[in-house]
Amino acid sequence: MTDKWVFIVNPVAGGGSAKSQLPLLEKLIKKNNIDAEIAFTIKHGHAAELSGTFLGKGFRYIIGVGGDGTLNEIARPLIGNKEVITGLIPAGTGNDFVQILGFPNRFGESDWETFFKSNVIPMDVGKVNGMIFLNGMGLGFDAQVASENYTEPGTVKEGGKNKYIWHIIKTLLFFREKRMTAITENGRLETDCFINTIANGRRFAGGFLLTPGAMANDGLLDVCSIKKLSLPGRFQILLKVPKGQHISDRRVNYYQTSGLKLEFPEAVPYHVDGELYFSDSFDVSLIPLGLNLIYNPDGPHFFRR
Repeated sequence: MTDKWVFIVNPVAGGGSAKSQLPLLEKLIKKNNIDAEIAFTIKHGHAAELSGTFLGKGFRYIIGVGGDGTLNEIARPLIGNKEVITGLIPAGTGNDFVQILGFPNRFGESDWETFFKSNVIPMDVGKVNGMIFLNGMGLGFDAQVASENYTEPGTVKEGGKNKYIWHIIKTLLFFREKRMTAITENGRLETDCFINTIANGRRFAGGFLLTPGAMANDGLLDVCSIKKLSLPGRFQILLKVPKGQHISDRRVNYYQTSGLKLEFPEAVPYHVDGELYFSDSFDVSLIPLGLNLIYNPDGPHFFRR
């Protein structure tokens, strides 16, 4: 390993926000006297390829400039490597993962200074059906909204924020819960699924605290499972979610686990760090302290120390 850095930029992240940060990034690389390269992704999955390439070249710092999906790809070749360090300069749309690290949605001057001090902490990594997740995964209502927003894997429909709000309203009105079997160390539970979120982080969809008790290095995944609700019940619960107040509601089953299995009678949509997939069964596990990340030790991070 050398002390070289690479910044892997997703130029389309955040509607071009990642690309717009390049002049400042280049200036700060020079200011901090960092030996660095900048690489650009050109397709879905390319960030993982670039990450593996630079890992093979001995780069110690492999940093993402983009959103949650960009960092997820970058992390894939790095899991379990105790020497390499990754991090995220947030430039996506939702920017939920960066909250774990104690940084805001967009960096100000002090955030850049903190980032280049390179305070490092190891965090747990989730795994589902062979794929990793850093922030979390989800099934049910929110995954259905995501599926309405995609034309095919990796391709989002055009239309902007108003289009997304329409998908939320439509799904809220017409979503039908599927039967679900959850298998944990405590046994087998037959239920149904309005929302089932499994997470290292706390925040989803740009501000919804679905798993407000999660800590990213405690060796446990936080699970928020909400069963079938009436239409008024959906509004009641979802109005509580932005502040994490829903977990005290009797209709919400909130717990921690090191792993679980979920089964559905048919394939359903699910999201993994914002990327959409489909399956009828889910094998969820945890890789304790599987990834080293740059974080803000003085910020509102989600780590135990």
